[in-house]
Amino acid sequence: MPSVAEALALIREAWTLRCETLASPPAGEAERRAVAECIRGHLVEAAAICRAAGADRELVVALGKLGHVEQDAGRHEAALACCEESVAAARRADDPFRLAHAVRHLGDVHRHGGRLAAAEACYEEALSLYARHATGAAALDHANALRPMAILKEERGQVGEARLLWVRARDLYSAVGIEAGVAECADHLARLG
Repeated sequence: MPSVAEALALIREAWTLRCETLASPPAGEAERRAVAECIRGHLVEAAAICRAAGADRELVVALGKLGHVEQDAGRHEAALACCEESVAAARRADDPFRLAHAVRHLGDVHRHGGRLAAAEACYEEALSLYARHATGAAALDHANALRPMAILKEERGQVGEARLLWVRARDLYSAVGIEAGVAECADHLARLG
């Protein structure tokens, strides 16, 4: 039976390949599909190994990344299933940071699917977890959780709340030196007036 270490290696290999493919996309559609299926296959295998080993912490990672891949491919129901299972595994693992990350991604899937109330509930839970377990190392993750809630509030016309969230996200992105995040927040704040 493959080990959890092998699952982690598959996850790393899949994510490295995804990053390389995003940076330098294949020329042809057939090659792009083949690479995407290779990435997906590695993550599916890694998730299966983690399930069999009862390795919930690692399963959260495999399923989170698989959810991204499914969403990128337009397989929204598959992405939703991955994210829901990832949240369940994070709850079993009793790891507040993995749970916050998993819940935020579930919120993203809900938001992209137009399920705004479900997305908001997820974002609220993620933000609550970051607030309760705040550390310097989590500043980027906290900013990344504030961002989609700000987008959601903006989409719902809740300008005052959106503005406050964008300011908080901007400050956190600034604190960790993520200039692209600072710029995005500044753009939204300028549009909101």
